[in-house]
Amino acid sequence: MSLEQVDAFYETLMTHQEVYEQYYKKCSIKGTFGVWNWDKAKIVDFAATLGYEFTEPELAEVLFDGGVTVYNRSYNLR
Repeated sequence: MSLEQVDAFYETLMTHQEVYEQYYKKCSIKGTFGVWNWDKAKIVDFAATLGYEFTEPELAEVLFDGGVTVYNRSYNLR
């Protein structure tokens, strides 16, 4: 299931700092007032390079509807 792919992708990000750093550099955009924005299309493309397959709507569903399980964990990656 693609939603499980999103969860697995974020698990990879949280457990591999070098992958997270690539993700951060490739998928984030510094916006107004120093706020960081995330480009969903870039996230989907980056995840695909790691073998994960999901769509932008699936990514949004997991992130904004509480489906991802790893976001509750504390990680000090930056």
